[in-house]
Amino acid sequence: MKKALIFQGGWDGHEPQLTSKRFAGLLEQENFSVEIADTLDCLKDVEKLMELDLMVACWTMGEIDNQYVVNLSKAIGSGVGLAGCHGGMCDSFRQNTEWQFITGGQWVSHPGGDGIEYMVNINHGSSPIVEGLEDFPVCSEHYYLHIDPSIEVLATTRFPKVHYYHISNKPVDMPVAWTKFWGNGRVFYTSLGHHDDVFDKSPNAQILMKRGMLWAAEGKQYAIDHHLTTERFENTAKMY
Repeated sequence: MKKALIFQGGWDGHEPQLTSKRFAGLLEQENFSVEIADTLDCLKDVEKLMELDLMVACWTMGEIDNQYVVNLSKAIGSGVGLAGCHGGMCDSFRQNTEWQFITGGQWVSHPGGDGIEYMVNINHGSSPIVEGLEDFPVCSEHYYLHIDPSIEVLATTRFPKVHYYHISNKPVDMPVAWTKFWGNGRVFYTSLGHHDDVFDKSPNAQILMKRGMLWAAEGKQYAIDHHLTTERFENTAKMY
């Protein structure tokens, strides 16, 4: 049985308890054992983290002890997956750039606030995660992110939709969902999920999240099967 840890908290406006419960249910449908933690102290034991197959971040803003990020980095680098959505992963811990490096992006704005109607455009052929999915509409916050150029983009949305200072620039296709690697670990993110009910109103958003979590959780076994070690990653920038 695969093991997952969901850490929930931070700003309540993103309904972390509801999204955590939803994600736990989706994983339990796939025979995962799921622990939900409401304190970041769940990240203090790196050996325990290394025993997991997947971690799911549902924590908006706040601050994190840098040692916890070191532990996360080591665990994910060894093959433990990381997945999350919206501000619960890419607007967590704004002062910690290493966390942003791991996740692949950082929220900077949502012009117009909540209630913006926009399209999510699937990048067909980019990944099995989006296989069979069609473009779909969403009514929610329209996330503008600063992104890691190494990410593999699974879905995009077109900016601008509302008048704001950024309209002086050319239209851009902003990533909505992506994957990347951190060492042997797999990382999945989707910007959808401002409120929990987004996943009910736009069912493809839930399909994306579920498939992304499962994909990320497969990385540990892949590393074991292919005899991948972390030695090649350990002589890196000494930032800690």
